[in-house]
Amino acid sequence: MAVGPPLVYADQTYSIVKKKDATGFSRDVTAILLIANITRCMFWIGKRFEFALLVQSILMIGAQLILLYICILYRPRHEPVSNRPFNFWHWQHYSTYVEFLAGLIVCQAILVLIFGRQDWFIDSLGFFSLGLESTLPLPQLLSNFRQKSLYGFRTSTLLGWIGGDGFKTAYFFFQGSPLQFRACAVFQLSVDVAIVGQRIVYGDKPPPEALPADEDVEQALRLDSDLE
Repeated sequence: MAVGPPLVYADQTYSIVKKKDATGFSRDVTAILLIANITRCMFWIGKRFEFALLVQSILMIGAQLILLYICILYRPRHEPVSNRPFNFWHWQHYSTYVEFLAGLIVCQAILVLIFGRQDWFIDSLGFFSLGLESTLPLPQLLSNFRQKSLYGFRTSTLLGWIGGDGFKTAYFFFQGSPLQFRACAVFQLSVDVAIVGQRIVYGDKPPPEALPADEDVEQALRLDSDLE
């Protein structure tokens, strides 16, 4: 239970390293998972839930830090210029991401020390973590729509999302969990299904930005003719 979700991203990481290209995988997925799981760890301090889920969050943080590093190392050659405020999560250096996450941990820790005995605050941490995690598939859905392809996004990751979110949704309904839990789970599973639809419609053909540049092709042809 603790190891399964982080392992979903092992094949995605291997695929990026093998191709030396992170085209097709939305880096925002790592942002959502890192922020949501850090917040969940803070939530555990105020309201103890299953220890296995805490271990899962810690392992997920580690897995996403590795995946984020790989995505930056093999960022797409023709990555579009970001127009986000402060260029959020499109920074050039891995150290900037680490500094942001460290600042987030310090700020949340201070708030927990101040408001840790207030139920409304602890519950807010839990709802924020859950609500943020429910948006996990959205960046990938938008990335697929922009490039009209699922190139670079591993089928194993998609199957892991559907399997995990399907199980989570069924668990919340069978356990009679609060409406917020069930609504977030249904929303997340619905986006997973939409990505399956994209997989059927778009396929996984490489987008134009993932193809070799003209000069690279010409150079390869020249080398091939020289060998002959």
